[in-house]
This record gives sequence, structure tokens and C-alpha cells, in this order.
Amino acid sequence: MLGTAVRAAEPRWCPARSPVVKPARRRESRLVPAWSLGYDLGVTEQRDDVAKPTAAGLYDAYLGGTHHTPAEQKAADTIRAALPELVDAAWANRAFHQRSARYIAEQGVRQFLDLGAGLPTQDNTHQVLQAIAPGSRCVYVDFDPHAVRVGRELIGDDPLTRFLQADMIDVDGVLNSPEVRELIDLSEPVGLLASAVFHFIRDQDDPWGVARRYVDALAPGSYVALSHGTTDKQRTGPAQTGYAVYRNADTMIYLRNREQVEWLFNGLELVPPYEGAPPKVTYVGLWFCEDPVAADDDSARWFYAGVAKKP
Repeated sequence: MLGTAVRAAEPRWCPARSPVVKPARRRESRLVPAWSLGYDLGVTEQRDDVAKPTAAGLYDAYLGGTHHTPAEQKAADTIRAALPELVDAAWANRAFHQRSARYIAEQGVRQFLDLGAGLPTQDNTHQVLQAIAPGSRCVYVDFDPHAVRVGRELIGDDPLTRFLQADMIDVDGVLNSPEVRELIDLSEPVGLLASAVFHFIRDQDDPWGVARRYVDALAPGSYVALSHGTTDKQRTGPAQTGYAVYRNADTMIYLRNREQVEWLFNGLELVPPYEGAPPKVTYVGLWFCEDPVAADDDSARWFYAGVAKKP
């Protein structure tokens, strides 16, 4: 996941042991088009050949980048007018990704799998990890061929980092790939990072089963950090505007409620999201924040987030 400077300092404290999460009852997820909301696919050149908005170009436009088409800029402007907090939501999600990766590294984990990673640029996952513990290993995974190609160029010959082109739904394909086999020892704890990516998996493709298969393959002591889009506390009107604008986008997004997101952590021990809180899934801006009241704003409520340990 593309990283940025964290906007607030992270408190350091030792979380208590968390209870195992129980399965929640599955319900159909709300389907809206992919207005990106944090799915981080960067690009490095103008893509005039793109016939319709893409998640990559839209996200680049949300964050004020220059590597998107005029059509994507127009679409981004339209949805930003309806959802002015969207840019802050994307930044809040990226900040959670960095805080959670740093937290897991501070627990002694030295190898990471970053699902739906997008394009590494500045202060990305492997740089954050290696700043804490030189020698930390990271494999990025993404299905977008352009993001993967550019990501590999930026990583260069770093012996501790790889970029795998794969669909994260193909769990066996990911875990048995040469890139993962070369750097990741599944008999040792792994940090599994999945920021704003599970909401791109349809109910029919069983995102909960995908999460379970990854967790089953991890050693005890591994951690999962995950964020997921939601409209539990959002207004209906702006979401419908987004649907109208993005009905022709290249990727669909399936926003889910708290129970559905909690089920992704089934069998794991959630970490308390901030000091004094019980172990739980929370809004993305609140996880490891210094002031939960100040952090609980409209932009933070577009994503649920949590970090959990495999017992």
C-alpha cells in the first residue's frame, strides 16, 4: 500500500490479550461502483488510452496527482463535490496502513505480505518496515499489470522486496508463487496487510473464505491488519451520486457493515484500537489515534479497520 507521512503520532503501549472473534451472521453486501476509497493503484504516465475511469486514475485524481486522464479528473471532481470528505478518507486509510504495519513490526514480525498493494512510491510499506527493523522482507501483491510493472521498476533490485502480479482470491497461487516462496517463510509469523482491498471481492467469491484461507496458512503469532469500506454511518444521497458517476468504472466495490467486517477476523485475537478501548473493529481514523473523540469525524467513518493476532 502506498505510504505517506502519518498525520498524528502513535502512542506506544502494550495491548492486552484479545478474545477470539466469533463469526457474524452473513448478509448481502451493499453494491456500489468502485470509487476507489483507498485502493492504491498508482500510475506513472498519462493514460489517454483508457476508455472509462479506473480505480488507479480516480485515486490519483483524489490525491491531487497528475497521472490520470481528463475523464478521470472530471469524474473525480464530480464525486468530490458530493463527498468532500473523500480525500481525507483516503488519507486516513493510508495512515492506518502505515500505523498498523509499524505496530506489527514492533511486535517482532519481520516478513510481510501486502495484498492489493498498488504502487509503492514514497514511505511505502517496505521502507516503513526496514526503518524499524533492517532486513524486514515484504512481498506486494496486486492484479493490475500496470501497477505491478511500475512497482517493480521502483523497487529495482532490492533483495528484500518483491512485487507479485496475482489475484488475491487465488490464495494458493499467491502463497506458492516464486516471489512469496523466496522471501516469506510461512512457518514463522507473517504480517498480512489488506488495506481497502477485501471490499473489491464479491459475496459470491466469499471474501470471508479468502480471509480464512490466508489465516489458516499463517503461523501462530502472525498478525492481520485490514480495512474495509462501509456506509454504516454515511448519507444516502452522496453515495447515490457516486453510483451514478461510477457505474462505468472498471472495478466494483462491495461496502459492508460492521458485522460483515468483523467476520473477516474470525478466529483471531483483535488488538485494542487505542488506549483504554476494548478489543474491537473501529473506524479507520481511530485505530491507534491519540484522541479518539477528535479522530472520529465523517472521513474516518468510510472505513472499518482492525489489527488482530493469530493465537
